[in-house]
Amino acid sequence: MNTDSEEQEDELLALDSIFGSGEFVRNESKSSGEIRVSVELPANFTVVLKEGQTLRKYEISFLPPLLLNFELPEHYPSSSPPSFTLTCSWLTNTQLSALTAQLLDLYQALGGTVVLFSWVQFLKEDALTFLDIQNVLELPNDEEPLQTEDEILSGLTPSQILMSQILIYNADQKQKVFDGTVFECSVCFMVFLGSVCVQLSECGHVFCRACLAEFCKVQITEGNVEAVTCPQADCTASPTPAQVKSLVGDDLFSRYDRLLLQSSLDQMPDVVYCPRLSCGSAVIREQSGTAALCSVCRFAFCVTCRKTYHGPDDCMGKKQQTALLDDYANGSKERKQLLEKRYGQRILLVTVEEIMSEQWLATNTQNCPHCYSKIQVCIYCGFRRYSGLFIHPGYLENPSLIPYTHRQNCSYPSVKQRKATKVTEIT
Repeated sequence: MNTDSEEQEDELLALDSIFGSGEFVRNESKSSGEIRVSVELPANFTVVLKEGQTLRKYEISFLPPLLLNFELPEHYPSSSPPSFTLTCSWLTNTQLSALTAQLLDLYQALGGTVVLFSWVQFLKEDALTFLDIQNVLELPNDEEPLQTEDEILSGLTPSQILMSQILIYNADQKQKVFDGTVFECSVCFMVFLGSVCVQLSECGHVFCRACLAEFCKVQITEGNVEAVTCPQADCTASPTPAQVKSLVGDDLFSRYDRLLLQSSLDQMPDVVYCPRLSCGSAVIREQSGTAALCSVCRFAFCVTCRKTYHGPDDCMGKKQQTALLDDYANGSKERKQLLEKRYGQRILLVTVEEIMSEQWLATNTQNCPHCYSKIQVCIYCGFRRYSGLFIHPGYLENPSLIPYTHRQNCSYPSVKQRKATKVTEIT
């Protein structure tokens, strides 16, 4: 018959072969060690934290392990049970005492044989049932004031800290399971381990990192940030900002973040932009008037005409602007200085450029009947009334819009082959 020391050594070797290094750590200097026991949870297991009148519920799949620290005495297993301590962050002292007593009862029931593996199986499979914990674990309330320095600095109660630890552990374990699972990418239809895949938390769809990264990079580069969504057909879920950053890198993510903010601001009716070319910052307009003040450059402007704020006076029309610019162009040096002081030299110069551009567009371009883009005249014969018909796709789709005289008289030799003609657009 084996002696106690031989049975102890055999048991420890068996535990070392059954459990990995993350679950069992043996102290080589003596017959002792630590076993980390992960409790099996039922489906839809929920952790609950009650804070005053608020009840916070979180569905989890993993709880932090129970720690079984043991030391085998000289006469174990024949006549003495192991010396042990049982610790767990989410169980009360009363519950731990009940489990400790049950483990000692199991040793007595097995009649002096090795018991550590049986203890681990009980804690893993039956501990929750023994403690009458079914599908809900309710964390204890904190009625005492904060005690430790960490609690005081964080402003969190012990139960809130425990809840955050549980959620972090649950997320880490789920990621480990995901990394070891095989998935088929819905874009390239190849099979990958989860460690090289990304799962969108909003919809659960999984794609290989390479495909999803390329998809996001293309959309962001083209400025179509609202299309950075799930590539799955008919799915509108979006990756988290952290996922986008890990996929595209810092530079493209900065562009994504900026364009996404721009898109959000554009959809807000009370947001306008500073008209200064050197600024262009978003400004919240006053609901009761037409005035707006840029918080960045402190420029006060009218949201209607986007010029310097002019008080209760009506916005300056085209005729008034033209008259003002004529006055500025033909006025004396003193008159110009007065106008620059009143309206601002930059504003006057920008207005001159805008009016000259509008005059040039009115003379040299017209709107495409298909998309209404401004297009140039025929560069070969100077025909202006239907200037864009020769070179713009809108006319290619409806050749009847091309007047007969232009088709007959255009000096370009291949008018009939107009589909091959280049398009010149002014945007």
